[in-house]
Amino acid sequence: MHRGVYAVGHPRLTPEGRFLAAVFACGPGAVLSHESAAVLWGLRQPRGPRIDVTAPTRGGRSRRGALISHRSTLEPGEVTVKDGVPVTSAARTVLDLADVLRRRPLEHVLDEAFYLGLDLEGLTPRRGRRGFGLLTAVLAEHEAGTTWTRSALEERMLTLCRRRGLPAPVVNGEVGRWELDFHWPDQRLAVETDAWSSHGGRGAFERDRLKDAQLVEAGWRVVRITRARLAREPGEVAALLARLLSGDR
Repeated sequence: MHRGVYAVGHPRLTPEGRFLAAVFACGPGAVLSHESAAVLWGLRQPRGPRIDVTAPTRGGRSRRGALISHRSTLEPGEVTVKDGVPVTSAARTVLDLADVLRRRPLEHVLDEAFYLGLDLEGLTPRRGRRGFGLLTAVLAEHEAGTTWTRSALEERMLTLCRRRGLPAPVVNGEVGRWELDFHWPDQRLAVETDAWSSHGGRGAFERDRLKDAQLVEAGWRVVRITRARLAREPGEVAALLARLLSGDR
């Protein structure tokens, strides 16, 4: 797998096996970190073969193929084991991610941590690190869990609302018995983002119609926006929502 690290009798390793091999390759005290740690914690989706490992020594960063070796001092509370793999704690993982992510992806990481119930106690921005300013702003201004999205389509819809200056919606919140993708309680407006992968099939079709009927009966306006329409006509979608939110029909 790496110099001095072998997989004997295991021709196809699990992701955890590949992570563990990379940690072994970086020597005593090394742990999975950064994007790879985020994948193990469930905070980020896998993104290619790259594996990040941090070793508790001074120095910069080196690369051997897909293995990225970071050098940093790690406190005892910043190291743990998950699924058999030595890894940075959830809080330290977020701290490391703040150095390499933009604002919205970092907010999404905090939303995922809230949803998963991960312990972020001790997460504090550190002066001198690249992400100090960003992490400081996000922790001060973003309430974890309030913009938790379940799909790329929902993330695209939330981005559209922000870029077009629309009022912030409640994301994946409940109204009665139903969970809505997006809704604005004061205007009693609900938006459902539809993709065939999640809304195709007779069962989903019938459930969606029942949801719409019950919401309309309760005085809500329901708008369904497909993946194709959001991709092709973002301006028209934003204009429609702006009119509905302002009371214009």
